[in-house]
Amino acid sequence: MSLPVLVAIVVIGIAAVVVAVHATGGTREAELASEAEARRRFAADFPNETVAEVVMTTPPTAAFLLLDGTGTGIVQAVGMHFLTRVVRPADLAAVDADGATLGLKSRDFTWSGGRFRFAGAPEAERIAQRLSPANRNEQRKSA
Repeated sequence: MSLPVLVAIVVIGIAAVVVAVHATGGTREAELASEAEARRRFAADFPNETVAEVVMTTPPTAAFLLLDGTGTGIVQAVGMHFLTRVVRPADLAAVDADGATLGLKSRDFTWSGGRFRFAGAPEAERIAQRLSPANRNEQRKSA
C-alpha cells in the first residue's frame, strides 16, 4: 500500500471518530438542572459540609455553595462531568468581579480557576467579596 493511501485512510478514520464523538454529545458541557442537584453533587464529595445557600451561574454550568465559616463550595462542569471543591480566600491568588462576571485565579495547580457569569452583578460581587484574598485574616480567626 502506498504512503499517500495510508495517510488518507488514517485521516479519514480520525475524522470519523471526531464526528461520531461530536454527534453523540461528547463535546457538550454538562449543566446543573437545579440548586438541589448542585447540593446533591457537592454532598457526594463533601458530606460533612453544611450548605447555607447556593448561587448558580448563567448558563448553569457551575454553582457556588456558601458554606458555614469561610469556605465556599464549587460545583463546576468539566465536559460531561462535574468537579467539586472547597475554596477558601487563602486558596486564591486573584479574585476579580467585573459586572456579572467573576474571575478566579487559584494557587492550586490542579485547578486554575475560571471565569463565571452570574444573572447579575450583585451575585458576582457577593461571591467575590466572600472569596477575596483580603478575607484571609477572617479565615485564620475562624479556624
